[in-house]
Amino acid sequence: MKKLLLLTLILISSYTVNAQQNKQKQVLRHVVMFGWKPGTDAAAIDKVVTAFGNLEHKIKLIKAYEWGINNSPENLNNGLTHCFTLTFNSEADRDAYLIHPDHKAFVAVLSPAPDKVTVVDYWTNK
Repeated sequence: MKKLLLLTLILISSYTVNAQQNKQKQVLRHVVMFGWKPGTDAAAIDKVVTAFGNLEHKIKLIKAYEWGINNSPENLNNGLTHCFTLTFNSEADRDAYLIHPDHKAFVAVLSPAPDKVTVVDYWTNK
């Protein structure tokens, strides 16, 4: 009986440690996708892409940044062409980013260029 109790305690401890380690490996992704009004000037799009990229250097809460242009052959992008992904360590970091003055200044650069905007946030799972 003592061996069974000891084994149960070891298994519970092991599970708890593994669960905590997995949670520590997770990061919060903030995905932003833009679609542009027909005839939007390439220079206007480049201005937005550059301004978005500059946020990584201005807001230290951003742990990683990447972006790209849709090239899927499935034609399911619903007019969204540019995808930006920011990585945060916590929801608090993401929330602070959203109200950060440099983020607000970036949002002002967007007006009136994007025709469509989609934002998805998620915790990574492996």
